[in-house]
Amino acid sequence: MTADSPPVRRLADWDQNRLRTLAETHGTPLYVLDLDRVRENYERFAAAFPDAHVMYAAKAHTGRAVLATLLDSGADIECAARGELRRAIAAGADPNTLQYTAVNPPAQDLDFAVELGAENPGLTITAGARDTFDRLEDRGYDGRVAIRVNPGIGTGHHEKVATGKDAKFGIHAREVPAVAAEVARSFDLVGIHAHVGSGVLTGDLDDHCRAIATVADIAGETAATAGLSFEFVDVGGGFGVPYREDVEPLDLDVVADRVREATADLDARLSLEPGRYVVADAECILTRVNTVKETPTSTVVGVDASLATLIRPAMFDSYHPIRNVTEPGRENEPVSVGGPCCTSADVFCTDRPIARPGRGDILAIGNAGAYGYELANQFHSQPRPAEVAIEDSEATVVRRRETLEDVMRVESTPTDATGLGDEP
Repeated sequence: MTADSPPVRRLADWDQNRLRTLAETHGTPLYVLDLDRVRENYERFAAAFPDAHVMYAAKAHTGRAVLATLLDSGADIECAARGELRRAIAAGADPNTLQYTAVNPPAQDLDFAVELGAENPGLTITAGARDTFDRLEDRGYDGRVAIRVNPGIGTGHHEKVATGKDAKFGIHAREVPAVAAEVARSFDLVGIHAHVGSGVLTGDLDDHCRAIATVADIAGETAATAGLSFEFVDVGGGFGVPYREDVEPLDLDVVADRVREATADLDARLSLEPGRYVVADAECILTRVNTVKETPTSTVVGVDASLATLIRPAMFDSYHPIRNVTEPGRENEPVSVGGPCCTSADVFCTDRPIARPGRGDILAIGNAGAYGYELANQFHSQPRPAEVAIEDSEATVVRRRETLEDVMRVESTPTDATGLGDEP
């Protein structure tokens, strides 16, 4: 990690000339990923928790370039689905170091994890329902497992990510000791796991640490009641970065002290799973203005990115900074920026002061690294964008732009599939 690595990278900190050049070279919409920043963020986090086991939560960004960079930096990987396991291994992860945290896992996911565990006994499977343990046992699995608990406390930037109080996630706290005793008879029960929310900033820290302390208490009570000894207690991730320009970043030294205080009585290794913190400010989106429309109530700026490119504003009402990188010196004017999708949800901002965009200008949308490309889609049959990675000042296409042929390649008609079209 460089000595001058700031705790947060603002959109204005990106090299505006470089961004314009990348847009002209590779087209738009375009994801621009800074792998050096990914490495800096991970190393800063790991340095704040030198005694903890730090795993990267792959669901934030599963790009192979990101995973390979973090593996090279010494991170282990936590996966939430079969595809993430596959991608982590393809990026170079040793399957014995992976943790698979299943939420209502489909049969093919469990099949894959069980087969992987048979060949790689270091794999850990985390389950948050008695039924999932039954399904594992039915498949003949008897390896390493952890119990995901529901502490009844949720934190984070939006109710849809406050997983710690959502019944979908984990086994209720009062049931955990009995479940642990049952599970230990059939599996190698090595840990307790919980994830209470996402996007935690300074104002959320009290609730977040209260939830972590609750998880630590559950682990201690379970170990004592069931006569068990846990290898680790995993309190998940959730540590956020400020998306708004006027919000201060987390002081990791303070965060680390608070987490250590909340887990002081743990008789097990502490595990943490940062995701957003590692990748959010390491990526931005470049998009070109195609339409500027004056209306009686606002100036509407149309761009070629959309909710198919970045769905977080539509899904979570999320704020993402936006900057005109073609003419950043123009006078700011309140504008609404939206894409080409036929829904009012396809809006990145409303009446926000931005250096007045003109047709052909390039706008940058910041903090797109976490759950940006991961949630990209093909609404309106839009091909997903390319992704360019910057490392040591070199730019490389790490994900090519999809074509319309890519969008349609998996389709067929009943006539194509069965040949019945020739029948009367």
